[in-house]
Amino acid sequence: MRACVYIDGFNLYYRALKGTRFKWLDVHALAAELLDPSDTIEAIRYFTADVSPRAGDAGAPQRQQAYMRALRTLPNLSVHKGRFLPKEKTRPLVGQEHIFVRVHDTEEKGSDVNLATHLLYDAFRERFDVALVLSQDTDLIEPLRVVTQDLKKVVGVGWLDASRPGKKHRAVTSFIRHANPSILGRCQFPDPVIGKGGVRFPKPLEWA
Repeated sequence: MRACVYIDGFNLYYRALKGTRFKWLDVHALAAELLDPSDTIEAIRYFTADVSPRAGDAGAPQRQQAYMRALRTLPNLSVHKGRFLPKEKTRPLVGQEHIFVRVHDTEEKGSDVNLATHLLYDAFRERFDVALVLSQDTDLIEPLRVVTQDLKKVVGVGWLDASRPGKKHRAVTSFIRHANPSILGRCQFPDPVIGKGGVRFPKPLEWA
């Protein structure tokens, strides 16, 4: 069957990749592992936003750009960007809730809305027979329900952490498959990735 894949990059990172050696992830290989062997991946839509340097991690933008260059070597992959909204917030200290401090914070905006929009649009346009969504964001429950129950499409979720899928996800998806560490380990890019014209895209040293 024709398959389209929808990936919330930050949900994938924070639920499955952060703190692991699997950050150099080939998302096409991962999707192929989670879909049926008879499925043909027609398109991969990757939703993210440009990160900014943070205290103690000034190299985060460079690592993200290195990964984006590797991703763009994949066939049929498109990147859809939201944005980070910087803000200041007032928060109580843990254990001293009577003391409040002002902190810098960032909020990623757009990935879940953009993913839902493209999932619904592609379903209406009959662009896939099966869709795979790599996100556990509960904000996607209603779009998943519309596509599976109203549009009668086959839509599965790649479950990204060790938790048990909740009732809400089970109720609105056709299947749930777990992206466990052994699968993530098999689905790594080579180092370096070779792009057009032999251009080499090495893995960030911090991810080695």
